[in-house]
Amino acid sequence: MEKITIVVVDDHPLFRQGVINTLSLEPEFDIVGQAENGNDALKLIRSLHPDVAVVDINLPGVNGQQVTHEVVQSKLPTRIILLTAYDDQEQIIHAAWAGAAAYCSKDVDPQHLIQTIREVVAGKFVIEDRVFNQIEFEHWLDEEMERARHLYSEPGSPFHPLSDREMEVLSCVVKGMSNKEIASSLGISHQTVKNHVTSILRKFGVEDRTQAVVYALKRGWVKIHDKYSPSQE
Repeated sequence: MEKITIVVVDDHPLFRQGVINTLSLEPEFDIVGQAENGNDALKLIRSLHPDVAVVDINLPGVNGQQVTHEVVQSKLPTRIILLTAYDDQEQIIHAAWAGAAAYCSKDVDPQHLIQTIREVVAGKFVIEDRVFNQIEFEHWLDEEMERARHLYSEPGSPFHPLSDREMEVLSCVVKGMSNKEIASSLGISHQTVKNHVTSILRKFGVEDRTQAVVYALKRGWVKIHDKYSPSQE
């Protein structure tokens, strides 16, 4: 039987090795590579095309969400399982929207992670303890997004406080683009992009780009049109 090829990505060597050791005990798994940051992870995935990449969300530089988005948009065959130390609904929704096939907290039981890999390779989606097929997953994601919008809607709140240029930058951020890519796309300097991103975070009252995206998504100001869909043979 052909083995399931896996790449493990985490910036903490001890945790990364622990995941590798656990998965290596399964005879059908083949750990073909490991990385400690997002850039190296993308290089590995592009060169090896593993079946699955187990990726920490909070990586230095290019984070796990951005790795996921890049893999999905590049139509690479690798399916992403995101691991996080911060298990909250906002991050779950954003991970799913980025195209992750599964989302688990870092304190996941080893057997659950092993089974999650098997489900993902079989084309399923796993969010915490729930397993979905493609249609069920899309329905769940639509429901969660609608619930989030209603939950955080603010009757009578003013229109978004962003300028037209800031909205353009925000739309690029939603697509997972780096500051360098945004600068090239909009024809502005890298520093100008940084200034706009800083302004967006300040106006939204959030600390990072992911929080800004979730904030905007909840209010329906931006949308991601490129949902994950498996390649059709």
